[in-house]
Amino acid sequence: MRIATWNVNGIRAALRKGFEDHVKRINPDVLLLQEVRALPEQIPENMRCPEGWSTIWHPAEKKGYSGTAVWACGDNLKEESRGIDDNDHEGRVVVARAGKLRVVSVYLPSGSSSEERQAIKDQWLPAFRDWANPLLKSRIPTILGGDFNIAHTERDIFYAKSNMNTSGFLPHEREWMGNMIDMGWRDIVRDKYGDIDGPYSWWSNRGQARAKDRGWRIDYLLLNKAAHKALRDCHIDRQSGLEVSDHAMVVADLDL
Repeated sequence: MRIATWNVNGIRAALRKGFEDHVKRINPDVLLLQEVRALPEQIPENMRCPEGWSTIWHPAEKKGYSGTAVWACGDNLKEESRGIDDNDHEGRVVVARAGKLRVVSVYLPSGSSSEERQAIKDQWLPAFRDWANPLLKSRIPTILGGDFNIAHTERDIFYAKSNMNTSGFLPHEREWMGNMIDMGWRDIVRDKYGDIDGPYSWWSNRGQARAKDRGWRIDYLLLNKAAHKALRDCHIDRQSGLEVSDHAMVVADLDL
């Protein structure tokens, strides 16, 4: 079973840039999307629920902003919940079952635009951790997949020293990610690649960052114990981040 997560930086723009080709190339059984930035009725009818797929869309109330989705091959996709409480007006979390697997498409807030947005992010982090804790302990294989807007360590960001005071690499954000991993969530990409720089999953559109591979790793697949037992392999698909979005797909293969 192949699981992929992808911040598409706007599904309508992504469709024009080759989204479908990359999905066919990676061929996931479950695809978690973030930053879809569209209501379902704004998406071409043939892509709201493509042939052979089941889809769940959780858009933000504000048009053209945020939003998450879950796609799964076949008809075994069932929605479990939306948001970590009743106030997920920005469409940041959607939980679904795809056969034996539980998946969570996650788009945590960014704090880069203002102090107000950083404050909202800082409220989200402990609330999300506490909300996710029962999923960590669940016997159901569970994956948290998406854009967490945090680079965990200096290995996860090319310009570490100059970004120590930048949202997404602030000490308390990095500590929060470390706590998630210490609690038992497995960061499978870092587990696989070990103590190396990267691989990165997001690149700025400035300064030839993508061409030179000077990025951040802020997109994750975090697995609970039950899911990790089934893990076979994982990777970051850099090509999708070069052609379609400023983010790359993160992909995992499980024996489920």
